[in-house]
Amino acid sequence: MAFMVKSMVGGQLKNLTGGLGGEEKSESEKSPAEAQGMTREEYEEYQRQLVEEKMERDAQFAQRKAERATFRSHFRDKYRLPKNETDDNQIQLVGGDVELPKELAKMIEQDNEEEEEKNSVIGQLSNIQNLDLDSLKDKASATLEDLKQSAEKCVVM
Repeated sequence: MAFMVKSMVGGQLKNLTGGLGGEEKSESEKSPAEAQGMTREEYEEYQRQLVEEKMERDAQFAQRKAERATFRSHFRDKYRLPKNETDDNQIQLVGGDVELPKELAKMIEQDNEEEEEKNSVIGQLSNIQNLDLDSLKDKASATLEDLKQSAEKCVVM
């Protein structure tokens, strides 16, 4: 509303005065620094800071993407799945040496421990249904004790 009034009255007022007064720059003619209310040097420093912050954010984002790619490639190796070139490219962009965040490393470590338990003999036995490990241990220890007692009674030994 104020713009319309200014343009209508301002144009007619210039015609009456002949444009003698000091000419003010319109908002579209101002430099970006003046539009922000800064000097040119302040504006350039502000722009430089914005560029630096954007570069830092991009670097952090690339690092996170590389960490995720490392995590995915770990599980691809573990489960013998085909490799993905985009993951390899993301890791190479960061520099190739990517450490996993602590939470992800803990998850992998726990997963490896579970795999080791499952691969052990007792882990395999626990997968068999209707098998009571406690009773099996008791029977094994009782058998060992019987063998020891019979070895003591043996005259040859």
